[in-house]
Amino acid sequence: MAQKRRDFIKISSLSAAGLIFGSQYLRSSVPEYAKQNLGALGPMSLHRTPTYCEVCFWKCAGWIYKNDEGKIQKIIGNDEDENCNGRLCPRGTGGVGMYYDEDRLKTPLIRVTGADGKQTFREANWDEALDVVAQKLQKIKEEHGPECTALFTHGSGGHYFGNLLKAFGSGNIAAPSYAQCRGPREVAFLATFGAGLDSPEPTDIRDTRCLVLIGSHLGENMHNGQVQEMSDAIDKGATIITVDPRFSTAASKSKFWLPIKPATDMALLLAWIHEIIYNEWYDKKYVEKHTSGFEQLKEHVKNFTPEWAHGITTIAPDVIRETAREMRNASPAVIIHPGRHVTWYGDDTQRLRAVAILNALLGSWGRRGGFYLPEKLEVPEFPHPPFPKPNKTWRDAMGGKYALADLALASGVCDATIPSPDLNCNIKGWIVNGTNLIMTLPDEKKTLEAIKNLDLLVVVDTMPMEITGYADVVLPECTYLERWDDIRVVHGRKPNIALRMPASDPLYDTKPAYWIAQKLAQKMGLGDYFNYEKFEDVLDWQLKQIGTSLDEMMRIGVKNYPRESGPLYFTEDDTPIEFGTNTGKIELYSTAIAAEGFDAMPVYTAHMTPPQGFYHLNYGRAPMHTFGRTSNNPNLTDLMDENTVWVNPKVAKEWGLKNEQPVYLENQDGIVSDFSIKVRITERIRFDSVYIVHGFGHANPKLSRAHGKGASDSQLISRVLLDPIMGGTGMRGNFVTFRMEKGSEAKS
Repeated sequence: MAQKRRDFIKISSLSAAGLIFGSQYLRSSVPEYAKQNLGALGPMSLHRTPTYCEVCFWKCAGWIYKNDEGKIQKIIGNDEDENCNGRLCPRGTGGVGMYYDEDRLKTPLIRVTGADGKQTFREANWDEALDVVAQKLQKIKEEHGPECTALFTHGSGGHYFGNLLKAFGSGNIAAPSYAQCRGPREVAFLATFGAGLDSPEPTDIRDTRCLVLIGSHLGENMHNGQVQEMSDAIDKGATIITVDPRFSTAASKSKFWLPIKPATDMALLLAWIHEIIYNEWYDKKYVEKHTSGFEQLKEHVKNFTPEWAHGITTIAPDVIRETAREMRNASPAVIIHPGRHVTWYGDDTQRLRAVAILNALLGSWGRRGGFYLPEKLEVPEFPHPPFPKPNKTWRDAMGGKYALADLALASGVCDATIPSPDLNCNIKGWIVNGTNLIMTLPDEKKTLEAIKNLDLLVVVDTMPMEITGYADVVLPECTYLERWDDIRVVHGRKPNIALRMPASDPLYDTKPAYWIAQKLAQKMGLGDYFNYEKFEDVLDWQLKQIGTSLDEMMRIGVKNYPRESGPLYFTEDDTPIEFGTNTGKIELYSTAIAAEGFDAMPVYTAHMTPPQGFYHLNYGRAPMHTFGRTSNNPNLTDLMDENTVWVNPKVAKEWGLKNEQPVYLENQDGIVSDFSIKVRITERIRFDSVYIVHGFGHANPKLSRAHGKGASDSQLISRVLLDPIMGGTGMRGNFVTFRMEKGSEAKS
């Protein structure tokens, strides 16, 4: 069994040699707060400070170890943290590389030529750079109104810049992870259960008996806690069912691999629902007690048989029946995993509705081995004046569309920046924090068009990503290892918090986001919204409101609290349960979605198929990288420095391709990848598809390790399939073919 755990995914196998830096790197000073030894640290006499990871959104808590000179040596997990259980993934342990990366942004920059992506700047001091930003924001306010500014953010800094924007009078605060990633599932689960999923998702994988992964690459996207629980579930004999055109790591550990035809997942889900209902495999007591709309659903799926789905998905009817039976046998300890990156084909909210409905029929919501009932600690905001109400928001540019979207759409903000007679709101200033919009938003051409219409683009980042090349002002943020940040609050099986404190003073002339936002606020006459001398004072005040203190958290890093909201799962008595839907029940027939004029139950829609000589462009993650933010990390590039394009042997033979052969990819709109990518010939991908890992193909030569390595899937995503219910940007409707050389003709 132990061997099976080790073989599932090597999440902690980085060698010490790869994690501890030698004397060739810059020495850093030891700040006063880090001079004390905060724990028993073993024979090396290392000092440690608590942190939580910023390499991905999982935000595992850990310890940063330093030597007596204050030199950061390594990062390990905190045993008390439920997100990681003391074990970090390769990304987390490799976070040290962010600190030592010599390509980091080092000082504020002000543009000296047009916003052309050429990274042409002059160095400036902080006072001058912040003056430019403050003055241009004030000018936008005077000429257009404060609501004509927006924030794009991904990471801890979003809170500070979000407060700055709200104090300024704008509510246009967008995280690309909503419209480009998880938004459809949040809307779908809210419409079904009256509750969203948030992050980490409350999946009770450690006790599940059947885990269904439909387009979810656990083990490669490294959702740390879930990967560990999946490993435990495998050891305990759980059935894993993986639906994927590609034989992924998860598929290799599965009892069933269903190599589905791309874009047909909805048909499979509807066939599963048909089988569960018409074989009476659903949890009858649970469905009768907690759901509404069952009879309507039963009639709706009457004709969605496995035979019907076979002709669409290429999955054999007996396999559809057998996998549905596996779910029934495990019920209610079964999870049809909702996934994370779910913006695929434009009908994504409805596809995730089908996932939610299937979980409801099997009785898994609020049941052991299904979805537990999470609890989150409420940490009070540090006192500040009320924010003014914005005169307009991003919704005003949407013409009444996407009412069910509960967060701002990054794509909507981008659209609202492009002048149009149909819009009654145009955005003129962007602050972009910790997200490389050039490789994050689909349809790069539209993003660049929006940028051309801005009066101000400010980029706050640690690295010279492509987006910095279009900025008017670049503000260098220090890494998470060098700063205080908000208390991490996780909703989980029990409430818990984690502290991030700096392990050293910031290298170069870099600053933390809270400092940047505060100084900007002061220059703009908004200092009352950031009314503190030191950020430590904010943290200490907040921590004392919840029964602890900064001193205690500096010693322990993580604090777990007892549950107060009730049991982890629904009780089996007759106590009525109120769901946050219009009916107060789990809605198999969604009244909220129907009220917006959409189908109340999921409907299969056929999607485009590749033309002759083209293939579905599938993309995904690698366990050692997070999006494109780690592709220059000196620790993690040692593990994977470029992506490859997976090609089925049948396709390779037709094209005469060889392993390791470099090719260029061209999409259906004639866009050719900037850089070549090496071919990987493998039976692990369907003949109608290719696959590449996201986050490579960086065009900025200032990224010395990442520049020109592999191809960018983002560049090839020019067809965007908008979800009409919540505005999510479906990105899997793109097809590619091969070019042997950049200027050569593709095969007809």
